[in-house]
Amino acid sequence: MKLLILAAGYATRLYPLTLNKAKPLLDVAGKPMIEHLLDKFVGKPGLDQIYVVTNNKFAADFAQWGRDYASRHPGARITAICDHTTSDADKLGAIGDINLVINETKLDDDLIVVAGDNLFEEGADGFLAAAQRNAAQGRPTVVTYDVGNLEEVRKKYCNIQMAPDGRVVLFVEKDPTANSTVAAICLYYFPRNTIKLVARYLAEGNNPDQPGRYIGWLYKQAPVYTYQIRGRWLDIGSKETLEQANREFARK
Repeated sequence: MKLLILAAGYATRLYPLTLNKAKPLLDVAGKPMIEHLLDKFVGKPGLDQIYVVTNNKFAADFAQWGRDYASRHPGARITAICDHTTSDADKLGAIGDINLVINETKLDDDLIVVAGDNLFEEGADGFLAAAQRNAAQGRPTVVTYDVGNLEEVRKKYCNIQMAPDGRVVLFVEKDPTANSTVAAICLYYFPRNTIKLVARYLAEGNNPDQPGRYIGWLYKQAPVYTYQIRGRWLDIGSKETLEQANREFARK
């Protein structure tokens, strides 16, 4: 089982904070944002490699951070992979970056994918248990969260609907007709038998950015199941949400 943290964006909405520092390396409640994520997964049975995909601007920073983190967490194997982009103008997009890592590492294993700017309170055990049950039947898992605000779902997230057994039956990004406050977040578990579908998605000419677009395509190709997390979750996309994360995660 491998873990991939998406960290190749330029976070221009957070300038000047991210002008010379990658967003996932910004401090939240006393430690880099990315460590709040990684701490939940390091040491879990079966996880033998962590990849961080980033851009040319911040590749050296992530490599140094990875060495430092591994020195403090023996057994954590972290590899920073550069996508060789230099700005928003030439970025590969999140799905393009996932495909890059799959190809560069010749990946043939289950893969967890998480956005480097997503913070959540719940531990990883429940998600991993559910996802691995699904993976045993070749089923990908997407994590959902009740954001509690319908207008926010319609403007920022996705309209996701599930069958009683948790299987995705509808997935539409930023759907103005959404009628549920439950949305998918960028935390996925892809069984090894579904990995090559990423290349197929891109070969068909689909949008390489916004990972939710891939889920909206994937559930029509193969059964995709869900797992809902509880507690706090934040998508750090602005100075306001960064300040909120510092307040809320400092209280943990």
